[in-house]
Amino acid sequence: MESENLAVSEGEVLKETVRFRGHRMVRSTHPTTIEVTTEEYLTENGDCIIGVGASKGCAQLDQRVKERLRLASARVKMRIIVGGHTFEMNARGDPRLKLSHPHDIVIRKSDFVSDRTLAIKADASSRDLPREMVGLLKNPETAGRLEIEVA
Repeated sequence: MESENLAVSEGEVLKETVRFRGHRMVRSTHPTTIEVTTEEYLTENGDCIIGVGASKGCAQLDQRVKERLRLASARVKMRIIVGGHTFEMNARGDPRLKLSHPHDIVIRKSDFVSDRTLAIKADASSRDLPREMVGLLKNPETAGRLEIEVA
């Protein structure tokens, strides 16, 4: 069985998978961020959150992935997979990343960094997700995956 935490390919691309579930309050309308959280609840203010009950927050990411994300040269490719739908986005790492939040993983279009930030300068945000995918994520029974590749 392949490890959910980390796999290293010959090209030294580090990979990590975060599993999450939908929630009836998923709106996915935020213009600059996208988030998954280990928390089970979601309010209307959480318009960037696409999934709850995540398998990990930033703090639980593999240490090698964190070290790679903290390189100024780090390139981050992410896939959000829900049902038969896949949404791809790209972002950058940064030496300022703390990657210490126990519950949240946030991807940002800006270069703002907090303990919740996984990557910055992303080319998409939660409002860019296909509305059909967002519709699926409004169902608490829907499972999703955030696949992260750091080169």
